[in-house]
Order: sequence, then C-alpha cells, then structure tokens
Amino acid sequence: MLAGRFRYGVTLGAMGILPGAWRRTAAGAGLLSPSGEVAPTIFAEISALAARTRAINLGQGFPDEDGPAEVLEAARAAILGGANQYPPGRGVPDLLQAIAEHQRRFYGLELDPEREIVVTAGATEAIAAALLALVDGPEDEIVVFEPFYDSYAAIAALSGARLRTVPLRLPGFQPDPDELASAVTDRCRVILVNDPHNPTGAVLSDEIRAQIVRLAHEHDAIIVTDEVYEHLAFTAPHVPIATLPDAGERTLTISSAGKTFSVTGWKIGWIHGPAELITAVLSVKQFLTYVNGGPFQPAVAAGLRLPDAFFLDAAERLHAKHDLLARGLTAAGFEVHPPAGGYFTVADACAIGGADAAAFCRELPVRAGVAAIPLTAFVLPEHRDAYRGLVRFAACKRPEVIAEASERLAGFRRD
Repeated sequence: MLAGRFRYGVTLGAMGILPGAWRRTAAGAGLLSPSGEVAPTIFAEISALAARTRAINLGQGFPDEDGPAEVLEAARAAILGGANQYPPGRGVPDLLQAIAEHQRRFYGLELDPEREIVVTAGATEAIAAALLALVDGPEDEIVVFEPFYDSYAAIAALSGARLRTVPLRLPGFQPDPDELASAVTDRCRVILVNDPHNPTGAVLSDEIRAQIVRLAHEHDAIIVTDEVYEHLAFTAPHVPIATLPDAGERTLTISSAGKTFSVTGWKIGWIHGPAELITAVLSVKQFLTYVNGGPFQPAVAAGLRLPDAFFLDAAERLHAKHDLLARGLTAAGFEVHPPAGGYFTVADACAIGGADAAAFCRELPVRAGVAAIPLTAFVLPEHRDAYRGLVRFAACKRPEVIAEASERLAGFRRD
C-alpha cells in the first residue's frame, strides 16, 4: 500500500508488456505507479533496509526459532521415508483426518475429511482460491475489515470484484456495527474476516461475529474466515465463526501450520466448509499449485495431535513476548495498543515524531537499528490519514532479541 513512497522497480509498460490481470493485481496491492512501474512490497523494502543497516527486523512476521521437535522430526522421517512425490490433490489423508480431529477437539465442529477439507499452499493460497472461486467480476463485492493483510486487496483486484472496507477503530480496533451493516449489501458475495487480526492484534467481539452471520444470511453472502492465529489468542479462547448458530452452512474456515508451529516456510494451510463450497474452491486451487509440501503434510498432522499443553504454552509464551515488547515501546515514548492475539503489537509514534508512520519506518532502521512496518501499508490510500501515526512491531522473536530492540529504541528516544 505504501509502495508509491518507496523506490520503484521494473517499468513493465516500457518493456512492451500488454495490459492484463497483472495490472489489476499490482494496482490492488498498491504496487503499480501510473506510469506502469512495479514496486516491491513494503515488507520486502523494509526487510532489505533492515539487512543493509543490520537493524533488528521487527517488521516481517516470522519467528526466529524453530517449531516443536516432534513436528520437525516427523518431517525428517517423511522425507527419508520417501514422501517426496505429489501428494493427493485434496491433501494427505492423515492430515485431512488430523484437521478434522483438531476441529472437533477444540471447537466441536464435525467435518468429513474426504469432502469438506482441502490442504493448500498456506492460508494465502486458500484465500486466493476461495475468493477466485466465489466472486465473478465487477458486479460482485468483497467486504473486508481495514486495516487488512495486503494479499486480500491483491486477490480481490485479480478477481475483478470491488473491495469494500469497514474501518477498525480505536480503542480496541473494533468495527462500528452501523458501518458494517452499510457495507454489506446484496452485491456482497464474500465477507472476509481475519480473527485474530493482522495487523492490529484485535479479536472481534461476540456481537460483531453474530452480526456478520446475520448479514451473510440477509444478503446471501459467504463468510470466509482467516484464522491462522487461532491458537495465539491471549484474552479468551478462539471462537470460529463456523461454530455460531446458522453459520456453518455458509462459512469457509482457513488456517495454517505456519504460525501455530513456527514453520512459516513450510506453507501448509487448509480450508474447510460445506462440501459444495469446498468443491468450488478445489476447482480453482488445483490449477494454482495443484499440490504442495508432500513430506511436510504428515509432520503437520503430528503437530495437530500434540497435547493441549503445547497450544496453551505457545499462546502464553507469545503473550509474554508482547508484554516485554510493550514495556520497551512505552519506555521509548510510544503509546502502545496491546493486542488480544497474533504476532503483532501496534504502537502510536506521534509523540516521538512519527506522525508520518511511513517516513518514520524508513528512518527507524538507520536511526535506531530497529525495523517496523507502518500501519498505512494495510489500508487503501484514501484512508491513510486515520492510521498515519501507527506502527506495527512483530513480537514473534526470542526474548533477548526483543530486549535488545527495546534498548535500541530507548537510545533513539534519548537522542
């Protein structure tokens, strides 16, 4: 979303490449200039800046520790055992079964592993396949809460649908019920929900979840939920929308192994819902990656069957890292908005000269040796003013790394 403020890359128009869907996709993600120049994403830009300045990278959301030994060993055993060719199109049967067991164990959901679940190349592919399957051009609309993960806008643009946003407002980054009701009309095909939420760390209230279900029924929309942080909710157990009354029949639920097991590079995700909707998703998904991650799928199945203590401990350890980061940010002069879940803490930098979060984040690696992402990277250009002083920091790092980043930020404040 901020690409216009960063150095642009290749000018595709000058190379004679004809207009096409790539233009919609790049423009939807905010990566295309009027002259046809394509920029890197803000995440790539800031990560490259962090590398050049040797800054601690609290911008991109990936852990700096490996996942549980049982899961890693299961992957090693699968590779050595020969699970290195194409897995079945829907996914390895044992993983499909493990996903069904997991959803029953934690949420009481009953799924048919052979008809109602598909394994995907991470949650990102699941989102892409779902949106491309369910919307059909400019007459359709996708409603999303803003700020939003950047791939949502890119895939909405690729589908040709119109993206309608509902702002998340402080305190608590919650939507206004009236604004939500106004956004969902009879043209809405999909209500796209991310809960717990990236980038704000918010968890939707029970009232908003129930309203989403009512609106979906009223306007014949499908609910697509991105729940990759389901086991990293701090204030209360995660509640999938599919568990609400009358919701399951029109809800596609997405999650992945990357965040829960700290294996973001494996890109093993899944999507489940009514068989008719899953068939539609599979019809698109099979022509995207076809299949992926053969030896990682049995390893993720092993992870999903770990004892409850693993999942509780993962949330508690991440919550403690957020608390450590919040203390450091507060000491450095930021106003911190504590998250209710997920990898990220949002802080207001206005009091220390960060009223323009984009410029602030470009300067921070050089001046403080810490990298972060402006929240304006997750909103449409016309809505940036409402979020312009807010900065997202990743807490999914080792405590000693967070402590060092806090020291650097405190020194920046003293200077």
